[in-house]
Amino acid sequence: MFRFFENLVDPYQDYVEDDTPPTRLWPFLMTYARPFKRVFWAAGFMSVIVAVIEIGLISYMGRLVDLIAPGNEVTFWADYGWEFIAMGVFLLTLRPLMQVIDVALLNQSIIPNFAAIVRWRSHRHVLRQSVGWFENDFAGRIANRIMQTPPAASEAAFQVFDAVTFSLAYIIGAGVLLLGADPRLLLPLLVWFVLYGALMRWTILRVGPASKASSDARSEVTGRVVDSYTNIHSVKIFAHHDHEIDYAYDAIEATRAAFQKEMRLYTIMDVTLVLLNGLLIVTVVGWALWLWSGGFATAGIVAAAAALTLRLNSMTGWIMWAVTNLFQNLGVISEGMETIAQPITLTDSDAAIELEISGGSLQIESLSHHYGRSSGGIDVLSLNIKAGEKVGLIGRSGAGKSTLVKLLLRFYDAEAGRVLIDGQDVSMVSQDSLRHAIGMVQQDSALLHRSVRDNILYGDPTASEDEMIAAAKKAEAHDFILDLEDGEGRKGYDAQVGERGVKLSGGQRQRVTLARVILKDAPILLLDEATSALDSEVEATIQATLADLMDGKTVIAIAHRLSTIAKMDRIVVMDAGKIIEDGTHQELLALGGQYAGFWERQSGGFIGTEFKGAL
Repeated sequence: MFRFFENLVDPYQDYVEDDTPPTRLWPFLMTYARPFKRVFWAAGFMSVIVAVIEIGLISYMGRLVDLIAPGNEVTFWADYGWEFIAMGVFLLTLRPLMQVIDVALLNQSIIPNFAAIVRWRSHRHVLRQSVGWFENDFAGRIANRIMQTPPAASEAAFQVFDAVTFSLAYIIGAGVLLLGADPRLLLPLLVWFVLYGALMRWTILRVGPASKASSDARSEVTGRVVDSYTNIHSVKIFAHHDHEIDYAYDAIEATRAAFQKEMRLYTIMDVTLVLLNGLLIVTVVGWALWLWSGGFATAGIVAAAAALTLRLNSMTGWIMWAVTNLFQNLGVISEGMETIAQPITLTDSDAAIELEISGGSLQIESLSHHYGRSSGGIDVLSLNIKAGEKVGLIGRSGAGKSTLVKLLLRFYDAEAGRVLIDGQDVSMVSQDSLRHAIGMVQQDSALLHRSVRDNILYGDPTASEDEMIAAAKKAEAHDFILDLEDGEGRKGYDAQVGERGVKLSGGQRQRVTLARVILKDAPILLLDEATSALDSEVEATIQATLADLMDGKTVIAIAHRLSTIAKMDRIVVMDAGKIIEDGTHQELLALGGQYAGFWERQSGGFIGTEFKGAL
């Protein structure tokens, strides 16, 4: 039975990804609700059925009071026995069946699947965002919104059917019951309903914004705390424990203040609701007693009216909390939409094709990119690199080297100019095919918090175990990997490397990263200080591996240590976003320009710090 209801909706079914999701709340939620259309209708119908059954039971209790009036004792069972038996059978069979269907639709079909579909599609959408998008926010805050929005969405859907639909059906049914007993009993219920609706409206108008403010504040706390934890080495090295405590305190206190404002609303709501419910009991029951005392109503009507108002009294608090919880969750969803509903700005063209590599030549034509500013980045830069050519790229900090690499990978769309690979504009090919064709070893060799095997296979998930180990051996990583053991007792290639590879040394991380790129075997290779974290002995061995890796590939290598690029086919020197020198090592030394100055002033093979710092 459980599996039947759980499989009514597949949260992972195929869907058309939208680069520009709706930015308004209800259209946003409806994009996720479409697969649940029939389930939602069924849940709403069952909620009404359950409410009608409850009203019917209260009405029948009134009939029972009238039936046991004095004088009916002798013929009671003979006259009404089969009626009570039928009611008993209904209560023991059909009523539980209706309740099972109602609850199973909510608990098995809607809650887990609706949360899963929101989490799944939101994560897919966020992963499609550009690198620049991620650089502009806390990773912790993004993750917090991805994690808190799905349960809020499923809880909101649950409250719609468990509380809103049920309560509306129940109140309408109560009105019909009182109207049938005596139309005058409907008047106090209508007055109460108007006042109750006014209280609910007052609460809802304030709870939504208050809940969003609290959710925003909680996300800020998460972002700051995760930032501290992620950079714990810097915190400890600079002894900034107290500074981080103060940094978190400001956000935590803002969260407390926002939550206090939200909870004040609930206190006001509770007190007002108690007064309104007291008014409901006094007016409805009092009026029913007055009608009975005048002979206008039976004892059964008084009993039904009393049972109904007492039931409403116990329900109204739950309904109010459920409805305010609904809008509280809608506030959380609104806050999450600030991340989840952001459009994908860096997309494949509608006419995008798969990049086809014939040699790996690069043509950079009048390329400019300043990140929306008036300066920085690169400025009208042109560069041609032949297929299979090895080019060293150097320059002072801020010269534009990293920007050029990001544009080659299309992490950003250039503001002007274009990049071509084998004559194909990178903006007109799919991003995945472009990046499949490029291998990169970064100076910041961060790893995934997974096993060594998973990290190396990231270069080619289809590679065999032998191919993976061969790549590790070429990167001089195999021997140290075999000696690894994590805190859970996993060894060798199964050992977990920790967040960003923190359990490994810098040199070990760089060798694992290098193994990953060796396994990828892409025709174009970008090396950003590929050997910067290695000791001299290992570097000498790795240089030979890099020479083999670069064979037959188009290579751009960024380096501080000029000796590592001196044998490149060409060396390109950048400054202020432009190419100022281009030639072989010997040609640039003879030119006597900036490269020659770097070479003369380098210490131990590095560019001197007197030239405005490192690359």
